[in-house]
Amino acid sequence: MYWERKQKLLMKIAGVIAEYNPFHNGHQYHLEQTRALSGADFIIAVISGDFMQRGVPALIHKYARTEMALQNGADLVLELPAVYATGSAEFFAMGAVSLLDRLGSVDFLCFGSECGSLKPLAKIASVLQDEPEEYRSALQIELKKGHSFPKARSLALQGFLSGCPGSIDLTSPNNILGIEYIKALFKRSSRIAPLTLQRQGSGYHDSVLNDSMSFSSASAIRDSIHSRAGLSAIQRHVPSSVFQQLQAAYGKSFPISSNDFSLMLQYRLLLESGNGEGGYGLSHYQDVTSALSGKIRKNLYNYENFEQFCSLLKSKEITHSRISRSLTHILLGITSAKMQEYMEKDYIFYARILGFRREAAPLLGILKANASIPLVSKLADAPSFLDEAGLSMLEDDIRCAHIYDSAACHKFQSPFINEYSRQLVIL
Repeated sequence: MYWERKQKLLMKIAGVIAEYNPFHNGHQYHLEQTRALSGADFIIAVISGDFMQRGVPALIHKYARTEMALQNGADLVLELPAVYATGSAEFFAMGAVSLLDRLGSVDFLCFGSECGSLKPLAKIASVLQDEPEEYRSALQIELKKGHSFPKARSLALQGFLSGCPGSIDLTSPNNILGIEYIKALFKRSSRIAPLTLQRQGSGYHDSVLNDSMSFSSASAIRDSIHSRAGLSAIQRHVPSSVFQQLQAAYGKSFPISSNDFSLMLQYRLLLESGNGEGGYGLSHYQDVTSALSGKIRKNLYNYENFEQFCSLLKSKEITHSRISRSLTHILLGITSAKMQEYMEKDYIFYARILGFRREAAPLLGILKANASIPLVSKLADAPSFLDEAGLSMLEDDIRCAHIYDSAACHKFQSPFINEYSRQLVIL
C-alpha cells in the first residue's frame, strides 16, 4: 500500500465520462487532448453500460465499446451503473463524478463542450449549485411565460449574471453536461480539477454525416448505420480499428435499436396495468410523473412499438427523450425509491471494471490502495465484499445487461451470454 501511494504522487490520472455510442473520431480526439492538456500518465473512462442517457439502448454492447476505447487512448474502462447512465443530465453527471471521486486518485476530469471555456461554465455551475433567491425568482417568471425549462433557465441566468452566459448555448447537450459535471465536483468538494476542450465537428444532434471533415456526431453515425447506407458511409468518421470491429459484428450482435425492445416494453406495461392504486400506477418509476402515467394508461392499447409510443406520448410539455428515458426506466425496473436510497448512501458503492490495458497494471494498484470503494473485476466475488445497497445496484446492472442481450439474441438468432461468464477486455 505504501508503494502504491508513493507511486500515485509521481503520476497524474485523468478521467473522462462518455457513452461511445459508437466510438468515433471525436472521441479519439477527446482522449488525445485529455492526455495533452492534463499531462496524464493514465486515462480512466467511465462509460454507460448497455443503455444510454437519452433512454435508448446502445448501438453495440458495452464490451465492444470498451475495446474501442482501449484501442484508442483509454487505459481503464469502468461501467457507470444503469440507474445513472439512463438518468437526466444531473443524475448522469453526479453518478459518474462520484465514481471518479471515490477512486481517490483522479486528478483531472476532462470533458468536451460547445463553449470550450471553463470559466463561464464554472460561474453558471456555481449559481445553479447555490440557487440564490434572485435567480430562483427569475426562473419562475420565465417558466410562467411558457418557456421550456432549458430556455427559462438560460434567460434567468442571463439576467442574473448580467449577460455572462449570453454567448453560451445552455440548451447544447455538452454545455449542459459540462455544467453538471462542475456542479457535481462542487457538491462533493472534490479534489478533481475540471478541464474542458471545444467540441469539434457538427452539432450533437445533427443527423447527417459531415462530408467536409472526419468529425461527425454520434447521432449522424447511428442514423447512417440504421439507414440503407449501412456501414460504408461511416468509415472515415470512426477510427480504423472501430470500423473493423463494427464490420465483424454487423448482423451478428449489432445494430440494436429501441424498437428491438418493443415487445418487452409492451409486456411490462401490460403487466403493470393491473398494479397500483386505481389499477394503474407507474409514477414510482424514475422520471415518470402521475400525468405521464395516466397518459400511458390512456394510450396503452394504441401501442405499436417503442419509438411509435414515444411519439404518441410526446407533447409540448414533455420531450421525446424524456419519454424514452421514462419508458426505459419502466423496462429496466429503475424506481425513484432506489435512486433516492443510492443518493442518500453517497451514490456509488463499487467500481466495476470492464477492461484495461496491460500497461495500466500500476494504475490498478494505485486505485486499490486509494479508493474508498472496492473494484469489481469478477461478479461472482462481489457478494463477499459489497453491502446490501451495492449488491442491489450491481444486480440491477446485471439484469439490464441480460435484458439487452436477450433482445440481441432474438434479433440476430445468436446464443445468449450470461453476464457472469463475460471476461474482462484486456489489451
